[in-house]
Amino acid sequence: LKSEAIGLAVMTELPAVIIDVQRGGPCTGLPTKTEQSDLFQAVLGRNGECPLVVLAPSTPADCFDITVEAFRIAVRYMVPVIVLSDGYLSAGAEAWRVPQFKRLPPIKLDYASDPDTYQPYLRNKDLARPWAIPGTPKLMHRVGGLEKKDVTGEPSHDPMNHQKMVELRAAKVAGVKMEAPYRWLGDDSGDLLVVGWGSSYGAICAAVNGLRQEGLSVSACHLRCLNPLPEELGPKLRKFKQVLVPEMNLGQLIMLLRAKFLVDAKGIGKVQGRPFTIGELASGIRSALQGGSK
Repeated sequence: LKSEAIGLAVMTELPAVIIDVQRGGPCTGLPTKTEQSDLFQAVLGRNGECPLVVLAPSTPADCFDITVEAFRIAVRYMVPVIVLSDGYLSAGAEAWRVPQFKRLPPIKLDYASDPDTYQPYLRNKDLARPWAIPGTPKLMHRVGGLEKKDVTGEPSHDPMNHQKMVELRAAKVAGVKMEAPYRWLGDDSGDLLVVGWGSSYGAICAAVNGLRQEGLSVSACHLRCLNPLPEELGPKLRKFKQVLVPEMNLGQLIMLLRAKFLVDAKGIGKVQGRPFTIGELASGIRSALQGGSK
């Protein structure tokens, strides 16, 4: 990921979708193996206050749905969106009915056309600025990495304008709404909630279902939207005695959940280039319920 290019898209508030298929890192690392270690880079890895939307598919079929959702969000909110897939999903397969494209919900594109009312950074209810097709007569405006003046889009070095524009861009991303930001399995409260993301979905569901059949008080929440995190997630997490987060990294989502919702989330970290097995997760959940989680 080129942080400068993504930062420019954030500053100019242009729609873009970036697909990151994570593999074992850092550097060249394990180029044919899987990992979930780009979350910090996707959410935080740019200079300055530079928020954008981060989504994560949970199955091979969900890669299609989440990419369509990424484009819908990008053009509605005029913001870059990163889709965090991983090596296990990219090499995976599942039964999937090829969609009829005419039946997919349309992605609405609203282009500015009236030169009498056009202002490059005049915002709508979603805080998105208007989108003018390049070359449209009388709708020319400056595009670049310099801070823009609110409404007019002229380059600005005014301190208070910079404060306002930074806050507007952050508020826009914080207000992004996704139809299904997570998938839930089990009860709304209990002894332990497993929170996952990405390709660990199948193993987590199988492990949690198996333990629930044994009578253990375990539920699962699998996140599809990693930034912004759903606001209702905080109260849901606090209805459980423990929150356990399995990740193919050393605890990146754990840190974000702790910072955002002030919950004492614990983790199961695996950085071996291999996905979680059902047995590993079931064993980790049992250990946590018995007080052995780290």
